[in-house]
Parts: sequence; structure tokens; C-alpha cells
Amino acid sequence: MAQVGFIGLGNMGGPMAANLVKGGHQVRVFDLLPAALEAAVAAGCDVAASAGAAAQDADFVITMLPADHHVQTVYLGEQGLVQQVAATALVIDCSTVSAATAQAVHEAFAARGVAFIDAPVSGGVGGAQAGTLTFICGGEASAVNRAHEVLTHMGKNIFHAGAAGAGQIAKICNNMLLSVLMVGTSEALQLGIAHGLDATVLSEIMAKSSGSNWTLDVYNPCPGVMEKAPASRDYEGGFLVDLMSKDLGLAQQAALASGAMTPMGALTHNLYRSWSALGHGRKDFSSIFKLLEAKQK
Repeated sequence: MAQVGFIGLGNMGGPMAANLVKGGHQVRVFDLLPAALEAAVAAGCDVAASAGAAAQDADFVITMLPADHHVQTVYLGEQGLVQQVAATALVIDCSTVSAATAQAVHEAFAARGVAFIDAPVSGGVGGAQAGTLTFICGGEASAVNRAHEVLTHMGKNIFHAGAAGAGQIAKICNNMLLSVLMVGTSEALQLGIAHGLDATVLSEIMAKSSGSNWTLDVYNPCPGVMEKAPASRDYEGGFLVDLMSKDLGLAQQAALASGAMTPMGALTHNLYRSWSALGHGRKDFSSIFKLLEAKQK
């Protein structure tokens, strides 16, 4: 059993912290939202008054934060965790941020002799709740191996992608592909619907054919096709459009830095940015399906 400090209790972080409690760990949490803290207490977590207090004397410190500036502030800011965690702690950032931010935090901790890995996740809210996430880790192999003690209670797959920042690069590659598949699946379903096909029947046909993919088979974007998918609850409670747009922006930054060609990623990024600008940023990313609805003739 380990003492874990957990900072960031959103749609992903809350269930992850709860699963650590189920795994027998003592979990001390911090978040800015009272409702998130109340839910964590109900799951058996202890509440700290600040991020630093959550991390104090912890064996493992885990963060799950929205974007680069949150990670930079929590770790490198005036009251940053770099100066507060125990020298013996392992720090694990599960946020999806730029590789440059992950590397900067890694270097700051390395200067103190503290182990740090970037470990963004895949699997969505459902995976966070079920404890079946995939962790994509960057950092020293010894630190990744040590992280298994806590990561195995929140996920079923743990990959070591490479050095510091490699987890972030692998994650944005995955999310860029995911978003392209979601747009393509939505287009195909909307085309069938426009010609009078039943979306459930069409989904079954494509799922057994060469068009099968995760967004179609597990996270169908058409309302009513899958009872547990966000599409069937007004696109609430999933991976936000704004977060997908952010990840696609990171992918485009990485592409520019390396000279890689990502035309589909660029187009998909523009679609998600447009959908967010129309007021749908807090909906699940599968709501892009609604943007692609056929116009009435």
C-alpha cells in the first residue's frame, strides 16, 4: 500500500483516484471544484487544502490536468510541486500536454534528483471508471517500472514509449488518428442516413466489414445506436470537444516542428475548432457527428 497524492479530479481524474482507493492505496486529493472533492471523499479519498499538501510525503504524486499552462503552473509555478515533493517520490503526470512541457518538468525534477514520468492515458471516461486505461509513458525505464505499483490499479496496458516527452508524442499521434476516425465514421453514417438507411443497421454492416474501427464499434457517434455511448445521452460525460481540439493543436505543433505531413490531422483540427466555436466545446468529441448532418434540400 502506498501514499498517493492526486491532483486534478475531472471526468478522468476522479475515477482514477477512486480506483487507487479500491486498490488499497491511501489517496490524498486536491481539486479546485468542491463537487469533485465531495465525490472523491465519497470514494474514500482524503482531501488536502492545496496541491502541495496533497503531495506532501507521498510515495507517488499523480496529476491529471487539462492543458500545458495548468501543468506548468502546478509543477513550475511559484508554489510548484517541484519544490515540495519528497526526494523519494515518483511523480507521474497523466495530462496530455506538449512534449516540450513534459521535458521541462522532467528536467526540473531531475535537477532535484526526483523521478518523473509523463504518462498520458487512452481509454476515455469509460476506461477511467472501469480501471482499463492504457498508460503511454515517457521517462527512464526504472521509473516506469516503479510506476506499475499504482498504474496497474487504474489501467490494464502500460507502455514505455521512450525518453521524457515520448509518452506525449505517442498520445497525440493516437488522438489525431482517433479524431480522423471519428470524423470519417460520422461522415459515413450521415451519408447513409441521408439516403434513408437505419443507422443501427448500417453500423452493424460496417462493423463486420472493412470499415470497422473503434469509434464505430465502441463509441458510435449516432444517438440511439449504443445505449452507453455519449451520443445517446446528448453527448455528455465524455472526452470534450475542447480537449480534442487542444490535442489536435499539439499534433499540428509537433508536425510543424518535425516537418511531418499531417493533412488529415490539419483538416480534422479545423473541424473541431469550428465545432467548438459554434458553442459545443463542452460536449463529447463524438458530437462532431452533428456538424456533419446533411443540409435540408
